[in-house]
Amino acid sequence: MFPVYKFYRKRMMQLMTEEQTPGVFAHIPVLLREVMEGLKPFPGGIFVDCTLGGGGHSTEILKRTTPGGRLIGLDQDADAIAAAGEKLAGYGDRVMLVRENFSRLAQVLDNMGIKEVNGILFDLGVSSYQLDNPARGFSYMHDAPLDMRMNRENPETAGDIVNNRPEKELSRIIREYGEEKHAARIASFIARERGKRPIETTFRLVEIIKSAIPARDRREGPHPAKRTFQALRIAVNNELGIIRESILAAVDRLAPGGRLCVITFHSLEDRLVKETFRKMARPCVCPRDFPVCACGREPVIRDVAPRGVTPSAEEIDKNPRSRSARLRIAEKIPSSKGTGV
Repeated sequence: MFPVYKFYRKRMMQLMTEEQTPGVFAHIPVLLREVMEGLKPFPGGIFVDCTLGGGGHSTEILKRTTPGGRLIGLDQDADAIAAAGEKLAGYGDRVMLVRENFSRLAQVLDNMGIKEVNGILFDLGVSSYQLDNPARGFSYMHDAPLDMRMNRENPETAGDIVNNRPEKELSRIIREYGEEKHAARIASFIARERGKRPIETTFRLVEIIKSAIPARDRREGPHPAKRTFQALRIAVNNELGIIRESILAAVDRLAPGGRLCVITFHSLEDRLVKETFRKMARPCVCPRDFPVCACGREPVIRDVAPRGVTPSAEEIDKNPRSRSARLRIAEKIPSSKGTGV
């Protein structure tokens, strides 16, 4: 098993290097065909890409909404806005790009005077550019300052969390957001090492994590630092805290029959999205022993793909980073009266 893991990890690193040149905002859109089938963009429609990234999904949406369709793109990363603006420039005033967190979707649409849209896409998580640009500090594969902020105007970095949060709080973050079984031990090692001198770079943190994890567990499974880095990134950017409310707000702004597509990349995100969809599709809160519904709460959406849609073997082979992706699709029910949750 160990030689296979070593080969897989080596090949992953090769593919990551081949895919991306640090500092260049290139991005392979994940589940592109499946997203288009789920979103159903059509000529003249209004669609929102809430996580613009490199503009890959947005480009395909614009192609399919010609003529007359509009695309509203949101991203809190200034680099993404700049790169996407250049990539989508040929579509002229059919494109409106806004540097904003997707949690403020309703305000963005209000400012544009748009009451409802035909489809909305969330591609959650970190982009390839952010992972592969050493200056951003997201990756355990590059030595860089511990940053991890998607919006670099936010005051707190990953380094601030690592060096300033109490050990118990660090342990909680790593355990809950990274689902790391060695969270307490890793937090203890971090607390000990930061007492000697501040932990300022990704590689120093990686070495501390490696020293905290027993040798057997370092040899099996993903990179030893993967879960801790995921946890810190989620904490820095409050990723989980805004998902549910953002989905509710997005469904509220969909036209009847409109589609919402959400791509997740780890189980914490996916569980949140799945549970939110479940409550909107079956909002009744009556006790189970009631013979009929008495609360009067109506379904808001139809869950188009209850089990989620995963990448094909061919896509995973071409883009290993798509391996953990899962797409969930909801369609707004025309007769709905509100979010119902």
